Amino acid sequence: MKANLALAALFLGMFVMGSTELLVVGVLDLIAADLRVSIPAAGALVTTYALGLAVGGPLLTALTIRLNKRTVLAGSLVLFIAGTAVAVLTTSYPLFLVARTVTGALQGLFIAAAFAAGTAVVPPARTGRAIAVVISGTTVTGAVGVPLGTLAAQTLGWHGSFLTAAAFAVVALVATLMLVPSVPSTGTGAASQVRHALAPRVLAVLGMTVLVFASVYAALTYLVPFLHTVTAVSGGLVSVFLLAYGVATAVGSFGGGRFADADAARTLVVGTVGVTACLLALYLFGSVAVLVLLAVLAVGGCAMGMAPSMQYRVVSLAGPGGAFAQSLPASAANVGIAFGSFAGGVAVGAFTVSTAVIAGVVLAAVAIPVAWASSFLAPPSPAAATGVEYPRREVVQV
Repeated sequence: MKANLALAALFLGMFVMGSTELLVVGVLDLIAADLRVSIPAAGALVTTYALGLAVGGPLLTALTIRLNKRTVLAGSLVLFIAGTAVAVLTTSYPLFLVARTVTGALQGLFIAAAFAAGTAVVPPARTGRAIAVVISGTTVTGAVGVPLGTLAAQTLGWHGSFLTAAAFAVVALVATLMLVPSVPSTGTGAASQVRHALAPRVLAVLGMTVLVFASVYAALTYLVPFLHTVTAVSGGLVSVFLLAYGVATAVGSFGGGRFADADAARTLVVGTVGVTACLLALYLFGSVAVLVLLAVLAVGGCAMGMAPSMQYRVVSLAGPGGAFAQSLPASAANVGIAFGSFAGGVAVGAFTVSTAVIAGVVLAAVAIPVAWASSFLAPPSPAAATGVEYPRREVVQV
């Protein structure tokens, strides 16, 4: 019960931060009008946040590598609340950008500490499922957090929606302090951690992670125009397809934990094949709305069903560098999302909307042999095979 309550607190923290990250998307026009900037300039608030998470998250993780993970979780939430408050109070666009970059880095730090704490409070056989609960805090954001945030913005304004997010972050902070046990760091220094975490065997799985997320977002970024021009779906029905994808990612991330516990390496091979097949089906049957809906569901389920296994394998292969490696899959995913959106945009600009899906198919197909080859990689030592450095049994007793 204590472990489940701790995981619930970590889930809440991930959900709040993930919702705040994507909240800008639903209120972009309102922010642009208030700050007197263009829509593309306001869109940079999304980009800077992602860069902060991808780059700043690992940096902050390295700097706090020897700290108790409960302290890191609480500290990152406190600073996240402060950064969100700055975004609400400022009328300066540059300061807003800085605040978003910093809060993105803090979310990256929280993610790494949450994985470390979550896997520390469960038995080794449930590591994958603990990872899945933490990841699901972010995936549920797409299905629930963003629509609710957008609705709040319509009634309270974008300032009110951000203040609501900050209030929920306070609740997450209280839950963390009350429910998450002390998780002392037993790892080595940052330099040694980084050396193990960036070993070629780890980079292979991270590269596969980049390819998978790039393949999905090459197509997903242009899903709405694809639905308009190819599937002949418009109006409110478009929201059904987007909601279906969000629900599928949430279900996939929850269910993927059991696959990670059973055989994470094999899950990645099967998952990459599944993503490739689903994207190919999306292209081939793009004119049939029902089949497109099924393909979108399958893409979301396959992609996020792999996420717990990605985390599990990266931390496992990092061995003594597992504490730092906790932050790397999220960074790799964000790099993949950025690259996939760019690749899809190039394809659309050069040809048609449908070629964005083809770009996704190609990227996913490249990921298959990478996943297969990386399945033969082993951790540096038997002691690191679980990918968790923290003494679980002792932590649960605290």
